[in-house]
Amino acid sequence: MHKIWQTFDPRMTLVAVGGFLFVLALLIHLILLSSPGFGWLQGSEAAPVAVAGMSAMPTL
Repeated sequence: MHKIWQTFDPRMTLVAVGGFLFVLALLIHLILLSSPGFGWLQGSEAAPVAVAGMSAMPTL
């Protein structure tokens, strides 16, 4: 295992992994923001209405 760290600089490797994870997180968040089900910035009018058939109390 020490041979791997002799070929790669540990600081640059950790910076590269951190940068990759940050870009991946941004990409996932942008994909979710552009979808209609998870786009919380667009407001409630863009969300699908799922409460149309629901009632507060069940009918007896």
